Amino acid sequence: MSSLDITRLDTGSAEFDQKLHQKIAWDDSIDPKVQETVREILDAVRTEGDAAVLRYTASLDRLDAASVSDLQVSRERLDRALDAIGADEREALEHAASRIRAYHEKQRPESWQYEEADGTRLGQRVLPVDRAGLYVPGGKAAYPSSVLMNAIPARVAGVSEVVMVVPAPDGELSDLVLAAAVIAGVDRIYTLGGAQAIAALAYGTETVPAVDKIVGPGNIFVAMAKREVFGIVGIDMVAGPSEILVVGDGTTDPDWIAMDLFSQAEHDEQAQSILVSPDADYLDRVHQSMEKLLPTMERAEIIRRSLEDRGMLIKVASLSEAADVSNRIAPEHLELSVADPDGLLAEIRHAGAIFMGSYTAEVLGDYCAGPNHVLPTGGTARFSSPLGVYDFQKRSSVIYFTGEGASQAGRTASVLARGEGLTAHARSAEYRLRS
Repeated sequence: MSSLDITRLDTGSAEFDQKLHQKIAWDDSIDPKVQETVREILDAVRTEGDAAVLRYTASLDRLDAASVSDLQVSRERLDRALDAIGADEREALEHAASRIRAYHEKQRPESWQYEEADGTRLGQRVLPVDRAGLYVPGGKAAYPSSVLMNAIPARVAGVSEVVMVVPAPDGELSDLVLAAAVIAGVDRIYTLGGAQAIAALAYGTETVPAVDKIVGPGNIFVAMAKREVFGIVGIDMVAGPSEILVVGDGTTDPDWIAMDLFSQAEHDEQAQSILVSPDADYLDRVHQSMEKLLPTMERAEIIRRSLEDRGMLIKVASLSEAADVSNRIAPEHLELSVADPDGLLAEIRHAGAIFMGSYTAEVLGDYCAGPNHVLPTGGTARFSSPLGVYDFQKRSSVIYFTGEGASQAGRTASVLARGEGLTAHARSAEYRLRS
């Protein structure tokens, strides 16, 4: 097997900024043909309902049904899935679910209120959305961890109903995914996929109920559909390729770091894996480990393409400069594989999830650490956050004025309203003024 040609950068180079920008840039432009197809599907489901859903499910997933009701997974099928998986798999799902639930229960915000001297009360009421929709990739792909990470926060938030859609091309459906849905507390499951499933959740059909928020990963058609229906419903995010950035000081076994970088590269060719270190010799040793271990990987060609197209080994002058580079990239996953991760954490401002120390592999966060693995990508960690309980809740302001309070505040409102030329606004406040 040929040597691994991975980009090497040095912050001391005059061309560093330009080369870094070129490497982290990701073209998220949508093929116009994909966009046109998605819009056609969305419009068809919006106007035709179940009939369009059945038509696209038959043509795209090769799954025929007399009605959409026939595509709902029965309780008996779910029970069979639980029986079909191995005892170790069920134990792993339940253990992961327990940790994810415990973490997210600590996120749950409370409503609050305070009272002013004149009796005015102000506050905030936190309530869950009524219904959430969860998209899960299906067929040969099986992502039970995605089911847990998306459904459990919704349940903790108090969502009344969680509706899951999962494609079953040629009737193929993962028992592990169905078992995860049962353990996570999903209410209804339909074997629907693609843009037609997103449309059904967003608009509702005669059979599939409309939801308030849609979460979960999918292919380009699913991502595009989520982008198109945003505003009619809420969405979690339109995620780009997976990313990992490791800051290493040379204290972690190079084989461990190589495999951590592989763990993201094996997702797809567009995934990005980056190692940043002040130790040039350590960069060399990790590179050697990657070349040694790559032939042992089942998805070796995908990993190679990802690393050679988008991967980087970056030499920095210090760990502090490594933090600066990381903040510029704002990675989805950040491993601080250093002797003093707490000391370096203080310098980190932008990252989806931060993994502390040599023993904390990113993969633990994917499955069972507890925090959510649905994370901002493409530098959006600069302004967005992991999926959580708060994504399934909304906040209402609560305002109560006494007569005295309304009179005092009304004078302020009147002046500002008249300054804006809004007479009715002003008079509405002035009616309540006390002389």
